[in-house]
Amino acid sequence: MIKNNSLTLLCALILLFTENALSMDDCILDDKATTNEAKKYIQCLDRNIANLKRTQKTWINKLNLDLEKIQEDTGNTQLLPIFTRSLTSHTRFLEDSCRWRYLQKMPNATQAAIVYKRCEILLLDQYIATLKQPL
Repeated sequence: MIKNNSLTLLCALILLFTENALSMDDCILDDKATTNEAKKYIQCLDRNIANLKRTQKTWINKLNLDLEKIQEDTGNTQLLPIFTRSLTSHTRFLEDSCRWRYLQKMPNATQAAIVYKRCEILLLDQYIATLKQPL
């Protein structure tokens, strides 16, 4: 019991410090950007994605702990498997939703990478907002 409370508190603290660490608005690309500027823009998007994935993982861990607690308290063993399945489904959805956008921009690999990363950022933002919804 104390372990679960400590982990929940740790998750809450991590979430407090990782929220809004970087946003896509912090990444700027001019219409007439050079190759080097495009590279820096893509690196900025990558940092944004890494931060969002870290935040997402923290929310997922928090929800796992919350659902385990509910399972212990109520005996309802259906919640965790469904939650786990939803995580897998979301990962596939994100990859496929962004992949077709990527392929549409090929053979321009730079534009394709930018479109994919922007899509990933938007979908991660949306998913984190969903994960934040109270149980």
